[in-house]
Amino acid sequence: MNLNRFFLLALFALTSSFANAAAPMVKTSAPGYYRMMLGEFEITALSDGTRALPMDKLLDHITPANYTKALNKFHLTNPIETSFNAFLINTGSKLVLVDTGAGSNFGPTLGKLATNLKAAGYLPEQIDEIYITHMHGDHIGGLTAEGVAQFPNAVVRADKQEAAYWLSQENMDKAPEAGKGSFKAAMSALQPYVNAGHFSTFDGSSDLVPGVKAVAAHGHTAGHTTYLVESRGQKLILWGDLMHVAAVQFDDPSVTIHFDSDSKAAYAERKQAYAQAAKEGYLIGAAHLSFPALGYLRQQGKAYAWVPVNYSPLP
Repeated sequence: MNLNRFFLLALFALTSSFANAAAPMVKTSAPGYYRMMLGEFEITALSDGTRALPMDKLLDHITPANYTKALNKFHLTNPIETSFNAFLINTGSKLVLVDTGAGSNFGPTLGKLATNLKAAGYLPEQIDEIYITHMHGDHIGGLTAEGVAQFPNAVVRADKQEAAYWLSQENMDKAPEAGKGSFKAAMSALQPYVNAGHFSTFDGSSDLVPGVKAVAAHGHTAGHTTYLVESRGQKLILWGDLMHVAAVQFDDPSVTIHFDSDSKAAYAERKQAYAQAAKEGYLIGAAHLSFPALGYLRQQGKAYAWVPVNYSPLP
């Protein structure tokens, strides 16, 4: 081999090695949205981010040993990195957002919904209606920023009992000091829409826009609501906080969480929803399943298995 050529090849190999070794880690993923079709409707799952939660301290009716066993089964560790999700429904005539994420309520790893909405090709001004599953801060925090409505053209809708509970000054006054912040957050998030005449309630299970229906699922909160989306015979039910930890609660639906206002009612709703979803085979979306949080349930004895949707990049 020619000596000069040998040295050039050696130099190229050395510099290429250095270049590869020096490449910085990017440490970010693609924008947090996932899109699929449901009949003629377009469904977009939107990530608000994730947060590590100490579920060993938040879940009830489970022993430490069973909790650890459940996490090991799914290669998880405590605290569990938990997804916070919202869902956008384009019916062709209406653009409906179900929940709005945490906004600035729970730190820098959340509050990504607005960014991911834009990455998905939509602007906040385009949203026609916003349906709230319940008024915990990680579901309504994205409604406002510094007191300004982030969805200026949207009508916000929630269950009548939910609004009566969280928007009540009397209830806030009765709450323990540690709980008053949740009432203040709800009042603050909704006030700009109330002032603009852009907030309305419904009473339990109600038809909202063609193809989208509210389904009462009270228990997690006073007026917790799920939403049934249906197009050309295909169904999707958006569960909100009907459940929180897939690794635990699909195997044992009786496990509840501290945030439930009525844990017995929440368990009853979850148990019924699991059985119905497995029997009828419709699609499910949930606020705290791992993003994009869309899939099906399959019954396995007294437990259930989660079957995520098959990935498909839409044409």
